[in-house]
Amino acid sequence: MKPDVSRRVFLKVSLITLLGPRAAGDVAAAREVPKSPEGLTAYQEGPQIWIRWNNEVLTSYRAHPSQKYPYFYPLAGPRTGLSLTTETSLPWPHHRSLLFGCDRVNGANYWQGPVSAGQIVSLGPQIGTTTEDSVEILDSCRWAVPGQQPVLSDERRFIWRMVSPEVRFLDADVVWKAEQDVTVEKTNHSLFAIRVAPDIAPVNGGNLVNAEGRQGEKGTFGQPSGWCAFWGARRGHGPVEGVALFDHPSNPWAPTPWFTRDYGFMSPTPFQFQNQPWHLPKGESVRLRYRVVMFAGSPEDVKLPTLYEAWSKE
Repeated sequence: MKPDVSRRVFLKVSLITLLGPRAAGDVAAAREVPKSPEGLTAYQEGPQIWIRWNNEVLTSYRAHPSQKYPYFYPLAGPRTGLSLTTETSLPWPHHRSLLFGCDRVNGANYWQGPVSAGQIVSLGPQIGTTTEDSVEILDSCRWAVPGQQPVLSDERRFIWRMVSPEVRFLDADVVWKAEQDVTVEKTNHSLFAIRVAPDIAPVNGGNLVNAEGRQGEKGTFGQPSGWCAFWGARRGHGPVEGVALFDHPSNPWAPTPWFTRDYGFMSPTPFQFQNQPWHLPKGESVRLRYRVVMFAGSPEDVKLPTLYEAWSKE
């Protein structure tokens, strides 16, 4: 890792705290434009943060208070620049690329449906520490049905890392806290999730595998595993790229069973396979860690098992 260059002021941005959906019109466009488009740069305007490499967009954290929840889109592939995820796609267009949410929380839905059913509202993301090959994004969120008191809150820290020309990481560290006594009923819609671009999904000729080598939805659905990955030729004939999601062994349910779909969805989600509702008493919290790996080639080419093993010991 190269020395910290966080003193580069142009990469450090603060944002006025957002009070909720009704405050959207009052948000100041706090921003400082990088002085040079070369290398890794970050830029913020209001509730949206962009990360670029040599002026090409790598990703954007989107946290507008009118949304159902904050999410990342795109996740650019290392070879093509095409997003490895889809912002919305049939047959389930409510999926937003890379997201953190949950259904059936105290009777509310923080995953799909209208905002009135439940909403995860960012209090204002910020660009944190930056180096020549990493950018940190910090955010605090409140989970509530509009007009009601928050049920949950979360403190989330993301770090984008340029590992090599073939590999990029997005690390997520989330502390999920109960603001009231929380009950999560049985649901397959929960926690950290990725909806991949259609061209790397198995229904379109792509591939899905887990850490145990099981293939496709049939082999990976409901199976406990440390990671899953989609990959394939871009648009059917281009360079091969993929995206993997790592579930840290320190997470409360690890090794977590996965909800996977051949149309391009993956999430380590314990709540679909529980026999009883899960409870989190008021004031208590859980820490959740994930890593997203964007890679060129196949899982074997970039040695995903080795990458997971190293990360699992951090």
